[in-house]
Amino acid sequence: MPFRECAGRSFNVASIQNNAPASPGVYGLSNAREWLFVGQGNNIREHLLDHLKEVGTVLSAQNPTGFTFELCSAGERIGRRDALVRELAPRCNQRAA
Repeated sequence: MPFRECAGRSFNVASIQNNAPASPGVYGLSNAREWLFVGQGNNIREHLLDHLKEVGTVLSAQNPTGFTFELCSAGERIGRRDALVRELAPRCNQRAA
């Protein structure tokens, strides 16, 4: 099952500060064509702001333009992230074989 709430929001400082909670959960980054990354953490807002500051990474090279998230407990986060990675196959979560 994809993100429970698929409302895409702009991946910029103002949008992250206004829309992303400082709460635990999973989040996804995308561009106009595909999912780029699915992550998890104790503070979604902090993680998104950290990604926004990245320079020279595989993720930043893909030019993420949007994000979405869902809240979940610490015990659920890793399993939920792994399920979303399997389903959505985000480009930057793919491991080298």
